[in-house]
Amino acid sequence: MEKYPHIFSPGRIGIVTAKNRVKYAATETNFPYCDGFVSDREVAYMEAQARGGAGIITTQGAYPDPGGEGKGFMGMMAIWDDAFVPGLARIAEVIKRHDALSCLQILHCGREGGVELDYALMASAVPQKLSYFKKPREITAQEIKESVRDHIKAARRALDAGFDMIEISGIVGYLISTFISRYSNKRQDEYGGDIRARCRLMKEILLGIKAEVGHTFPVGIRLCGLELLDDRGGNVFEESVESFRIAEESGADYVSVTIGWHESSQSVITRDVPMGHWLYVAEAVKKQVNIPVMMAFRQFTPDIPEKALSQGMIDFWEVCRPMIADPELPIKAIEGRETEIIPCIACNLCFSRLYYHQPIMCSVRPTLGREADPDWGYYGFTPVKEPKKVVIVGGGPAGLQCASVAAKRGHRVTLLEKADRLGGSVHMASRVDEGAHELLRPIAMLEGECRRYNVDIRAGVEATPAIIKEKGADVVVIAIGARTKGREALAGRHLLTPEEVMKKGVNLSRRIVIVGGNGVGLGVAVYLLRKGAYDLTIIEEGNRLGRDVNPFYLWQYVRFLKERKVRIMAGSRILGMEGDKLRVFKASGETIIETDGIIMAEQESAIEWGGSTGQEIYYIGDAKKPRRINNAIHDGYRMGMRI
Repeated sequence: MEKYPHIFSPGRIGIVTAKNRVKYAATETNFPYCDGFVSDREVAYMEAQARGGAGIITTQGAYPDPGGEGKGFMGMMAIWDDAFVPGLARIAEVIKRHDALSCLQILHCGREGGVELDYALMASAVPQKLSYFKKPREITAQEIKESVRDHIKAARRALDAGFDMIEISGIVGYLISTFISRYSNKRQDEYGGDIRARCRLMKEILLGIKAEVGHTFPVGIRLCGLELLDDRGGNVFEESVESFRIAEESGADYVSVTIGWHESSQSVITRDVPMGHWLYVAEAVKKQVNIPVMMAFRQFTPDIPEKALSQGMIDFWEVCRPMIADPELPIKAIEGRETEIIPCIACNLCFSRLYYHQPIMCSVRPTLGREADPDWGYYGFTPVKEPKKVVIVGGGPAGLQCASVAAKRGHRVTLLEKADRLGGSVHMASRVDEGAHELLRPIAMLEGECRRYNVDIRAGVEATPAIIKEKGADVVVIAIGARTKGREALAGRHLLTPEEVMKKGVNLSRRIVIVGGNGVGLGVAVYLLRKGAYDLTIIEEGNRLGRDVNPFYLWQYVRFLKERKVRIMAGSRILGMEGDKLRVFKASGETIIETDGIIMAEQESAIEWGGSTGQEIYYIGDAKKPRRINNAIHDGYRMGMRI
């Protein structure tokens, strides 16, 4: 409390008071049933958020229209009929049970909706820039009136379900935002024109809801403070700020400031955006309104919003991805246990899965969506009846996660790491680009967790059968990471590994070929180009780059490589090498590439680890199959449960 006095002071919205200024922000989960009804899994997830200590808990968006134009995700909640009220009431009840204010978000996905239709409804039929969105259709004047009524009826149902507050979403290309933005509103009627006319739909919805639920019932709205659509004729900053003033005039009791659209051609929520970067936008809004202002967006550690609150930049700290990663973030912060917070790494796995119509998943918290399953141990594990001696070989993310879970369950765990520090290949990944150092945060958290549960960590110790025998291991878990693939086929002085380049600092000549165009190869390329001018060629046997890279990062990497004129040879394979000439086969024929060095960035499992011990032995993480950090952590967690 003393460390973060502003965050953990009461906050008032309208006539209600939250116990603190932390608001869990709305995020879709795809946990509800695909018919719009609330599932047990969603209720358990929301209860975990409420138990975590935030003052306000916001539901995922619920679409208000019976036609499904507002439905943007297969597993999205619905609120277009009274039949949905009992399920929604379950969420309100579990939130309030834990002394938090319950807030239901009403969301018509507009430009990103119509997931089960062949079109998406919006202010004007502006072509979609992202291929997975549906064909645009302009909403008619009659449909606008119906949408206003749908929102009003939805608000009444939220009140009937027992919620303390309502939030309207008008951001990122959702219906209301398509009216507010000049980019997507080309209408010639009373809903088009200047910013006040473009805000007419928002105004009618807010006024209608306030008239329905009463002016003492808090109603807030999320709006875009900075669209980042300058290249497409979007709103200028002053217009966006004006939309917040109009919202206040229309009865909004608070505003939530967001940044960018999903179509923006600039990074918004990735690691290369420094934490706290967007607070200046919220500050500009706060100077123009007299109602509480809140913001999420790259405020991952409590020191950042604490400072922003103390300086009057915001009134509430909204938390989305960091509380997906750890719902107990508020409790741990107020109790001074920041090192125990499971840290979000802005990988955006949770976000990207929504567009594949899959339930959200978290790289660093495998228990996401399994809060109600005691076997997964979100609220703690039942101790094993027969503790075993477990030796884990490798201190990367898979090994650390496995060690912590096994130790929590009561096993006696020893972790052996050949290097003098823990983290494995994450140390290389942490050097790729701006902000990548954040990837080391879960390593530090997992190390601390292992030490709290008495894992015997031995860094700088190479595992051998003799050492494992000495430890009296019942179970051995191999988590030594992947090994370089194909080096033997091109043996010679020209060959290097990513580790030699990124960790050992081997000097390189200008002409470099990178073999492998998945995450490792792209990471090496970005790393090199940020350090100097190289003539790079990437050879990838598959037909496209970055098959294992999250789309939030892949488009940035590919654009960067093209800007630096990297030669990309997809659908290619190496035939051989003679001197400094590399023979490469493509469907169009054989090509010769002159190079001063080759970085072998393709990987394979370490399944042939030579340490035969006779004990029960398992492989996890990249040692089992080279993949990404989320796979390593999830592998480790499941193995820790299995032992």
